[in-house]
Parts: sequence; C-alpha cells; structure tokens
Amino acid sequence: MPFVYVLVAILWVGLVLAEFVFVVPLALALALLAGFGLGLGRFFQTAWRTLLTTDAAGPSPVPRPAPGPPDAAYPHYLLFQVWRDVRSLEGRTLPWCVAQVRWAIGTLTETLLPVPQGLALFPLWFGLCAGVVLAAVPLAVAALAFGAAMLLMVVPGLVVWSACVIVLGAVERVWMGYRRILLACPHPGCYQRFALPEYACPNCEERHARLVPGRLGAFRHVCRCGTRLPTTILLGRFRLGAYCPHCRRRLPGRIGRARVEPLPFVGGPAAGKTTLMFLAVRALRASAAGAQGRAEFVEARDARAYAGAVAELDRGERLAKTGPELPVATMLDLNLPAAHRILYLFDPAGELHTGATQVERLRYLDHGEALLFVIDPFALPELRLALSTDERRLAADAAASSDEDPSDTLQRLLTELRSRDDQGRQRRIAVVVTKADVLRRTSVGGGLDGDARGWLEGLGLGNTIRTLERTAGEVRYFASGLDSPPAALAELFGWAAGLPLGGRADPAFDDRPTSDEMREPWPVAGRPAGQIPYGHQAGRGALLAALVLLGPVIMVVLGLSLYARFH
Repeated sequence: MPFVYVLVAILWVGLVLAEFVFVVPLALALALLAGFGLGLGRFFQTAWRTLLTTDAAGPSPVPRPAPGPPDAAYPHYLLFQVWRDVRSLEGRTLPWCVAQVRWAIGTLTETLLPVPQGLALFPLWFGLCAGVVLAAVPLAVAALAFGAAMLLMVVPGLVVWSACVIVLGAVERVWMGYRRILLACPHPGCYQRFALPEYACPNCEERHARLVPGRLGAFRHVCRCGTRLPTTILLGRFRLGAYCPHCRRRLPGRIGRARVEPLPFVGGPAAGKTTLMFLAVRALRASAAGAQGRAEFVEARDARAYAGAVAELDRGERLAKTGPELPVATMLDLNLPAAHRILYLFDPAGELHTGATQVERLRYLDHGEALLFVIDPFALPELRLALSTDERRLAADAAASSDEDPSDTLQRLLTELRSRDDQGRQRRIAVVVTKADVLRRTSVGGGLDGDARGWLEGLGLGNTIRTLERTAGEVRYFASGLDSPPAALAELFGWAAGLPLGGRADPAFDDRPTSDEMREPWPVAGRPAGQIPYGHQAGRGALLAALVLLGPVIMVVLGLSLYARFH
C-alpha cells in the first residue's frame, strides 16, 4: 500500500511538472492576450461612446457656463474639457479592468482549485491567473502610448490656438490703431472712454465683457445658450449689440469698426447751436449720398428729432430751446467709399457753458480732436452798440440772441480743456458765426462772407481768435445761416470730422430719415444649449482620431523598444 501512495505521488508530481512545462505557458499567454484585448476593447468602447456624443450631459459632462460676468461662454476645449474627457476615459476603464481581474481570479479559484481536481489543475489556475495579472504590463504600455498620442494632439493644438489668439489680437490692435478707432460713451452722466464694449448675445441677450481672442476661443466664443459670437471686429463683432461697460447703456451699431468722432458744439444760450446742428446733418446726409455713401441715424429718437426739426425750419419756425440736462449725443453713421466715422454731435444747452462747474460735467470734451465754437454775433458787445434801433428790432424778431459774451464762454472752455493730458490741444476747431442770414441785412454784416476771421477781429475778438489758433492745429471760420449752401456746410463738418467730404449733394436724395439701417444683425447660429459646442465636438473628434490612429503605432514602438532593451 505505501508503494501505491509513492506511485500516485510520483504521477502527480509528473503531471504538475508537465502542466507547468506545456500548459502553463499556453494558459498564461492566452490569459494575457485575453486580458489585454478586453482592456483595450473596453478603452476603445469607452472612448467611442465618450468622444462621439454631442450631449452635454454625456459620459463626460460639459459644464454649462454660469450666467453673469465676466463672460458666460464655454472655455476652449484644449484648455479644460480635454482633461475632463481624459479623466473620464481613465475613470471608466481602469476601475472596470481591476474589477474584471478580481472577478476572473475569483471565478478561476472557485472553479479550478476545489479538491480533488484542484490538485491536478493548480498549474492551469496559476497560468491563467498569472496571465490575467501580467496583462497589466501591456495595458500600462498601451496607457503610455495613448497618453503620448493625446499629448501629440493637444500640444500642437494649443500651439496653433495660441498663435491664432496672438495674431488675431495683434491684427485687431494694429487695425484699430491704424484707423485711430476711438470708443466712447454718448450718454449723459457717463461720457467715458473705454477699450472694449460689452456685447450682447443676439439669442439670449447675455452680456459678454471680454469678447476677444483668448481662453474662451480664438475665432468664436460660444455663449451659454450655444450661439457662436465673433471675437474681432474684422470677423463681424461689430454686428452685435454693444453696450457701454460703465453705464451699461446701448452704443451705436458698428462701433469699433469706425472711429467715433465727438463733435461738441460750444456756445452760449440761444447761440444757434441746435439750428446749426440740424442744418449740418441735412447737408452731411445729402453730400454723403452724392459721394456714393450714406449718412444715417443710429437711434430712432435722433431720426424723429431730426424730422421734426427740419419740418419746423422749413415752415420758418424757431426750434425749441435745448433743455438744461446733460446732452445725449445725436449719433450719425457716416460711411463714405474712402472713410467711415460715427459722429457724436453734442448739442448742450448754452447754460452748461456759463459756469466752470457746469463745464466740468461735459466729460465728452476730454475725448475729441475737434470742436465747433459757435458765436452768436448779436451777443458781441461791439456789434450791439453798432446796430440801429431798427436793426435791433429786426434781429430780435428773427431769432433770440444770447446774453453770454463768446469770449467768456471760450475762456471757461479752455480752462477745462487744459486739465487734459494734452493740455487741451485740439487738431481742428471750426469757428461758426451763426444767424448770418439776419446779420447780412444789417449795416455791420458786410465783409462777413468774404473774411469771417477778419470780420470777427474787427469786432474786438482778436485775442479770442489768437487764443483759438494757439489751441488748435488748424482753425477754420464759417458764416452760417438758414440760407447757407449745404455743400459748404458739409465740407466744414467733414473737415472737422477728419473726412474728405465736399462736392455737390445728390438731387435725388430722399431726406426722410430711417433708424439703425446699417447694422445687419449677427445671425443666431450654433447648437442648442443642451449640446456641446462645435469646437468641443471637433476637439473630441481629433482626440479620438489620435487615440485610434497614433495610439497603436506608439504602442508598437514602445513595445519593440522595451523588448530590445530587455533582450
């Protein structure tokens, strides 16, 4: 009987040794390949499901931006979401693989190791379990390969994106500098200058304060509602609704594409500033049409005020006196074939120029390069003394006159302008003598049309004229009345705005105003808020392509390198 036990033991040892020699290598290889294949398959399945979904609440959720400042827009995919996607792939693959290893070892143990068959099948169990565990080695190599493939997609993508951000930003800054684009608020109580307006999404009206190439996108930002918004003026940003970043009120359309040119009217009460402004607007509109351009109102309220004022002037009536509140600019979009300006025409009540503290409130004077100094000739003391009784009565019946000496108005203005960084230096000042049609009917009106400067100097304004000419790079003088030629008025105001405007008006021009015609609205385009932006989808597609195409190649190269190193 002991002999039988010895024989059985010898047979068992031989069987186990034979299994270790012949069965274990095969079982280990098969288990290793199966484990590696299952892990790799799981990874590709997870990548396919994660990276091809367009649902924002998919396997790797894309957080929707919170509303409110600074910008409710999706960050660029390669900065944030790509890392969330990679973590999602890792979180949905590695724990699954570990769980499968535990299940496989537990199942093999329960199936193969119970006595008595466990005594014979132990080598098979060992080979299979060892293969399952050792599958982690090629899977780790695969993980390194996929990580390298991801970096080969992300790093060049970030370099290209960064280059686009830098180039687009530089091009816009150079373009705005070349065209000397000025951005300023036209609204009373603000009048602030700023570098960038706030832009409203045309779909949800969400405000975007930093709609420029940056971390939220180079060419487009994607609003939280899914609408794609252009990041530069050259890409169409001017077609969005713009708002002042300080007072949050609406700005004219196309702001940023054209230079804002403030043209303040400076003069005492009843100097004729409002009449001059509407006559100039009429002349600008007609002359722009004659030059194959357009001069149109930005706001409907300006168009209505202009239509009413022109009707009153045509009936020979006086325009109503301007109210004492701070002025809202009359905004005129002047688009010529060779140039483009948005004119802010500020027509304040004359009382706002009669005191130092009043002038300080006119902060729009800080921004412009030009102004129009309006002189009521009947406010000049020397001229009043020279008028006869009948001429005084004629002047009083024709138009109200100012009680403010123009020299006093100018001194208060210059005192305020000298507080500026440039010491109040203006490029252009237009001196306009108003009510010239009435003045010509008096004995002292002679010589006004031929030499307005000399005429003013003859009435004792020599010091005022010299002060103006020291303050400005160029000064022009003009006599304006209800009968002033529109072409001459248009040329004067075009010069003040820095535009080459002159020539004849279009005789077929229809002067009936319209509002906000020039700003073609930006179309609402993009995906619904519940889906990821196109940029995210493109980024995910590029990542999937890198994992599928580059990953296996890098994995083979790494495998061969490791094999050559250890053999």
